[in-house]
Amino acid sequence: EQAGAAPVALISEGLWRRKFDASPQILGQSITLDGRDYTVVGVIPASFRLRLSSFRERDIYAPFHQWNNPLLMHRDAGLGIHGFGRLHPGVTIAQATADMNQVTSSLAAAYPDADKGIGASIVPLKEQMIGEVRPFLLVLLAAVGFVLLLACVNVASLLLARSSARRREFAVRAALGATRRRLIFQLLTESILLGLAAGALGLLLALLGTRAALGLLPTALPRAWEVGMDFRVLVFTAAISLLSGALFGLVPALRTSQADPQSALKEGGRTTSGGHNRVQNTFVVTEMAVALVLLIGAGLMLRTLARLSMVDPGFDPHNVLAFGITLPPSINHATPDQIRATYRELNRQFAATPGVEAISQVWGALPLSYDDEQLFWIDGQPKPANENGMSWAVDYIVDPGYRNVMRIPLRSGRFFTPQDDEHAPLVTVIDDVFARQYFPGQNPIGKRIVLKNTERKLEIVGVVNHVKQWGLDLDDTNSLRAQLYIPCMQMPDDFVAMSTGSQVILRYRGSMSAALGAIRGTSRNISNQQVIYNDMTMESVVADSMASRRFAMTILGAFAALALLLAGVGIYGVIAYVVGQRTHEIGIRMALGAQRRNVLGLVLWQGARLALIGVAIGIAGAAALTRLMSGLLYGVSATDPITFAAVALVLIIVALAACYFPARRATRVDPVSALRYE
Repeated sequence: EQAGAAPVALISEGLWRRKFDASPQILGQSITLDGRDYTVVGVIPASFRLRLSSFRERDIYAPFHQWNNPLLMHRDAGLGIHGFGRLHPGVTIAQATADMNQVTSSLAAAYPDADKGIGASIVPLKEQMIGEVRPFLLVLLAAVGFVLLLACVNVASLLLARSSARRREFAVRAALGATRRRLIFQLLTESILLGLAAGALGLLLALLGTRAALGLLPTALPRAWEVGMDFRVLVFTAAISLLSGALFGLVPALRTSQADPQSALKEGGRTTSGGHNRVQNTFVVTEMAVALVLLIGAGLMLRTLARLSMVDPGFDPHNVLAFGITLPPSINHATPDQIRATYRELNRQFAATPGVEAISQVWGALPLSYDDEQLFWIDGQPKPANENGMSWAVDYIVDPGYRNVMRIPLRSGRFFTPQDDEHAPLVTVIDDVFARQYFPGQNPIGKRIVLKNTERKLEIVGVVNHVKQWGLDLDDTNSLRAQLYIPCMQMPDDFVAMSTGSQVILRYRGSMSAALGAIRGTSRNISNQQVIYNDMTMESVVADSMASRRFAMTILGAFAALALLLAGVGIYGVIAYVVGQRTHEIGIRMALGAQRRNVLGLVLWQGARLALIGVAIGIAGAAALTRLMSGLLYGVSATDPITFAAVALVLIIVALAACYFPARRATRVDPVSALRYE
C-alpha cells in the first residue's frame, strides 16, 4: 500500500454483486482502472456509507499513495484532501485540536512558503455526517411531543365526559364499599389499556409508513437507511404508551373518585358539576394553544420554503443537465494537445446531438454542487509573502458555451469565445462581487490578476452576475463569495495532462430522459469505453439544496394538520357534551321565548370564547418558542405577524365549525320533550 507497490483495491458490495455476481473468487482477481490493473483484496459491505457534503458513494477504494498525480508531492498543492482519524480513548476534540495546532505551527516554521498561516480543523465525523439536520430533528421532536400532549389532553377530556356519565355507577360502587384508591386504579387501568392499544396500533402504522415516508424525501435526512424498528423503539413505544395512558387517565380518575356518592345517586347521573366543566374547558384551551403553536411553526416553515423558491440562484436551472464522463484509458498516454482535441471533439459531437442547445465542460466548481478555489493577487501589487496574504476566489473552469447553458447575465465586457484557446492571451471573467470587492469604484475590464499556482497573469475581459455557490440561503453569509471563470483550453499543460474525465453540463430541449438517452448514444458512438455517470438536472440540484427545510415543513405540516384535527375534535366533543347536559336549560329558554338564533349564538359563543382564550395563550407561547426556530427560517421573522394572524384566524374558523354542529342540534331541542324528560 505504499508508493511504487503493486496496485491493489477494495470494491463495494454493490459493484461486487452487479459486475461479479457476488463471486467469492473475486479476491486476487484483477480489475482495470484507467488502463491500470488493480488486484482486488477485499469487498466493503453495503452497510458502510460515508456520506459527507463533499463525498458521494464510491465503488472503488485504492491506497492513497497509488494515486498517479504529480502534484501529490508538492506541499503547496491544493488537492482537496480530507483526513480521517480515530482519537485515543479519553482524548477530547479540544485536546486533539490543541495537538494539531502544535503540528501546524511546526509545519509553518519548517515550510514558511507553503504552510505559514495554514491551520487544521477537527470536526467529529458524526456531526459532519448529520450536518445541519440536527436543528430540524429537534424541532420535529418538539412537534411530536406537542402532538402527544394534545392527544393526551383530548382523550382526557373525552374520558372525563365519559366518567361524568358513569357517576351513578361509581356512586353505587362506593356505596358497596369500593375505596377511592380502588376507583382510581380501575380508571387508570382502563386508560393504560387504551394507551397500550394505541401504542400497538401506532407501531403497526409506523412499520407500514416509515419506509414510504423516507422514500418521499431520500436526500433530506442523513443516514436515513438506518431508520427502522428495533428493540429500542419497542421499549420506547411501550414506555410512552404506559406514560400516556397514566397521563390522560389521571385527571378523570381523580375527579371521579372525589364525587359525593349520595349526591350522585340523587342526581341520577344526568347532570354534571361545574368542576367537570371547568376542567374540560381547561383542556379545550390547552388544545387550542398547543395546536396554534404547531400551526405557526408549520406556517413559518412554509413561508421560508416559499421565500427560498423565489430566490434567484444567479442562473437558469430549467432544462439543464449535468453529468460526469470518463475518457477511454488510452487518454492516460495522450499529450495535453491531444487531450484538448478530445474534449473539443466531445463538445462538437454532443452539441450536434438532437435536443442539445448548448454544452460546456466544467473542470472547476459547479453552483450548489461542489466547489474549487484559486489563490491570487492583483497584478501591479507586491506579491504576498505567503498564502496567508493572498486572496481566495471560487473558480469555474469552463468552455465558451457555459454562459449559454447557465444563462448567467453579462454585466460588462464579454464572455469567452472559441478563440480564447491555449495559443491566445490568458483571460478571465469575474463576477460582480469580485469586481466590488477588489476593484471598488473602478472598471475592472483590462485589469489583471495573478494565479498563485502558476503565477500566470490573466486579463479580465468580462463581468457576470454572481451565482449562488453555497446555497440559496447561505451564500450571502459566506466569507468566500468572489468568483472567477477560466477557459478550459487555457489551463496549463500539466493540469490538462492529469485529466481523465470531466463534468459536462448542457441545455436541452424536450424531456430530460430523451436528451440523456441521446447523449449516451453519442458517447457510445465516440467510444464504448467512455462512461457517463452521476447524471442530474440543475433543477434537482436547486431542489436538493432545500431538501432539509422541505422535509421539516412536510413533517411539521403533517403534525400541525393532526393537531388541528385533534383540536377540532376536542372542542366538538366538549361542546356536544355540554349541549347534552344543558338540554333542560335550553328547553326552558326556548319555552320562555328564546329564538333558535339566540340558542345558536349562545352555544357558538361558548366555544368561541374557549377558542379565543386558547389562541391568546398559544400566540404568547409561540412568540417565545418560535425564536428557537430562527436559525431554520429564511426571509421571515420568527414572530412574523402575517403568519401569526393567518394561523389564528384558521384555528378560530375550525373551532367555530366544530361548534356549529352541536349548536345546530341545540336549536332543534323540543321544549316540551326537554321539560317532560326532566
